[in-house]
Amino acid sequence: MHAKHVHFTGNDKSNDTSAAHCPIRMVVQDSVPLISGGGITVSDCLFCKIASGALPAHILHEDDEIMAFLDLHPIRKGHALVIPKAHYTWFEDLPVPLATRITSCAQTLARSMKRLYGVERVAMFYTGIHVAHAHAHVVPMFHIHDVTSAFYLSDGTEGFSTPAPLPASEMAETAEALRREVLTQS
Repeated sequence: MHAKHVHFTGNDKSNDTSAAHCPIRMVVQDSVPLISGGGITVSDCLFCKIASGALPAHILHEDDEIMAFLDLHPIRKGHALVIPKAHYTWFEDLPVPLATRITSCAQTLARSMKRLYGVERVAMFYTGIHVAHAHAHVVPMFHIHDVTSAFYLSDGTEGFSTPAPLPASEMAETAEALRREVLTQS
């Protein structure tokens, strides 16, 4: 195990150990990909350290259950993260009241970002790619592709390409399989 640089958001330098300008470091095992959450203890979790005050952050909101702070490597100015203070690896592990609290905070941040930056929309999404601690990204969208998938870029960055639809039979099969799975969890 060693100190490895960990970015808050995905980019090609997400595991760059040479990023000396960044004071945030996290202990991880080389053989354990961050997306799995496996092998990383709560005491090693970057966001748990921020929530406990052991690491600095530009905090935007804090209460007894959640914290919102600026992303260290933002997509756009104002890009914020909202985390539960308790450790949950994946967003689907969050208790519904806690997920609702995170979403409510994200909505408040979004309304503030719209006023402050004059943007039409603000994106909110969970990824969990680089830090295995549930976290919502709240990003003011200055461009339609600030938080888009490569699937939407086949016609270039100035347009918005629509991916080919799935055949109706495949859509029906997919919907039925998901409905069945949801019912087994109810």
